[in-house]
Amino acid sequence: MKNKSLFHVFTNGLLNENPTFRLLLGMCPTLAISTAASSGVGMGLATTFVLVFSNMVISMLRHIIPERVRIPGFIVVIATFVTIIDLIIKAFLPSMSDTLGIYIPLIVVNCIIFARAESFAFKNPVLPSAFDGLGMGLGFTCSLTLLSSVREIIGSGKWFGMQVMPEAYKPMSVIITPSGGF
Repeated sequence: MKNKSLFHVFTNGLLNENPTFRLLLGMCPTLAISTAASSGVGMGLATTFVLVFSNMVISMLRHIIPERVRIPGFIVVIATFVTIIDLIIKAFLPSMSDTLGIYIPLIVVNCIIFARAESFAFKNPVLPSAFDGLGMGLGFTCSLTLLSSVREIIGSGKWFGMQVMPEAYKPMSVIITPSGGF
């Protein structure tokens, strides 16, 4: 970590190394799921949960996991937290679970999660790793929310389901389909 403050570690993911806008990581869920602002927030917060807790556990186990099996070890840890958040969303937010569908389980192989596990959590103590996961996760959430807000407004004239464009506005509905992100 080389004497970086926790504040710097946290803000790094929000600004300097934003996963979507600066590192261009996580583009598949960004383009496919960012059809409505609520989906962007939901996917972003689910990813944040997985990032924070997987970073913490990987950091705790970094001296125990042998170097040659670290990637399978990362997958097991990440899959555990993805399963937990998937079950929580299904239990308490069934409509969000239906909206996000297959994209929640695909967090297991999201390159943002692997990049942070490999480049930060496996090399740093627990607390900085948690702050890194939180900053990167919230940076991803902000970028997903911003992009999905633009797509929702252009594609439906609504934002978080509320009409924001005048009635004369003709929405471009292709924008709010998953393929509209491309």
